[in-house]
Amino acid sequence: MDVYNLHERRFPAETERVGALVDGLSGADDRLWPRDDWPGLRLDAPLAVGASGGHGPVRYTVEEYVPGRRVRFRFRAPRGFDGFHELTVRPDPSGGTVLRHLLAMHAGGPALLTWPLVFRPLHDALLEEALDRAEHELTGTVRAPARRSAYTRLLRRLLGGLGRR
Repeated sequence: MDVYNLHERRFPAETERVGALVDGLSGADDRLWPRDDWPGLRLDAPLAVGASGGHGPVRYTVEEYVPGRRVRFRFRAPRGFDGFHELTVRPDPSGGTVLRHLLAMHAGGPALLTWPLVFRPLHDALLEEALDRAEHELTGTVRAPARRSAYTRLLRRLLGGLGRR
């Protein structure tokens, strides 16, 4: 099964300010990742090509990194995740900046079930909360905060809350 999962938000902010949020991923002052309520994004080295880590059971290696513009992570786990996820920052032609998260992979083996039933709903909630954090950081408010579905709340309860790690 081919998976293409896109989350993006436009911000009335300079590209450099949005890019700085991406550059801070996994650092001590990470202002993008919703680590207070989800497993933290941790890497074995500062954000750079070759750094490895992940969040929760999802493992990856930094495959490409252009400071202030783009970071791509290649999946190493869970089993059946063959692809990448990336964050990109680009100017919006109508003004401001777009922060985009793309997950593109071929789901095989156990991921044929785990992606749609477990990982996708959790992934979608986590990403929307990360975009909320970016919006709050860049504007001081969140116009329409993400709300977790009942199914996502159930998954989190069944998996032990997925709290801060």
